[in-house]
Amino acid sequence: MTAAYRPRPSVVRRDSGLYGYERALARRGFTPVAGVDEAGRGACAGPLVVAAVVLGRGIDGLADSKLLTEAVRERLHERIMATARAVSVVVIPPGEIDERGLHKCNVSGMRRAVAGLGLVPGYVLVDGFPVAGLPAPSLAVWKGDQVAACVAAASIVAKVTRDRLMHGLDETFPQYGFALHKGYVTPGHRRALARHGPCAQHRFSFVTVARVTHGTSVPARGLRTGQDGDMRENEVGAGAL
Repeated sequence: MTAAYRPRPSVVRRDSGLYGYERALARRGFTPVAGVDEAGRGACAGPLVVAAVVLGRGIDGLADSKLLTEAVRERLHERIMATARAVSVVVIPPGEIDERGLHKCNVSGMRRAVAGLGLVPGYVLVDGFPVAGLPAPSLAVWKGDQVAACVAAASIVAKVTRDRLMHGLDETFPQYGFALHKGYVTPGHRRALARHGPCAQHRFSFVTVARVTHGTSVPARGLRTGQDGDMRENEVGAGAL
């Protein structure tokens, strides 16, 4: 009986650079490679934004969007949009997050973003956790936005898109300071919530908002909670406002 042929696994060295994953996959015939990432997962207000990117030519300076200044992110976003083979963005509003749960929205948003690329990737690199139901083989990459160029590009697209949306919400709801903290939990955001209460752009299934609304960490009857049925504590955003 003849054993089935199994190709030797590719090894991506730590010093292979940001394009190491794409090069290793290309050597195995897995092209093009799509990167997927999100922005706004830990915010208590505003949408969750998911982006998928298939890069064209290489772009210098790509990195995790959270490690870049706003000016650098904007400049890289412009280059990504001008040179990428495909870009897809999905915006998931707070109401859908409250109704379905954060993790389900995140996973479905990643599927939708890949489906919206307009091409079928040969492989998908996902930041952080595995996503079933993608149209190609995939790999969850821990801190993918720091080690894979296409994931870093997706991180930048998602972050810039969401920041622009939060600036727009700031014009509609100036009392919360969305342009400053982007919907994340900061001292200034907590004070605004205590003073004005939440608006329609807040995530009522998040503990920071629910405590203001109900005066307790326990959600009101019938209120959907965060991931896996638990009230989700918020991650603290950058800055102390």
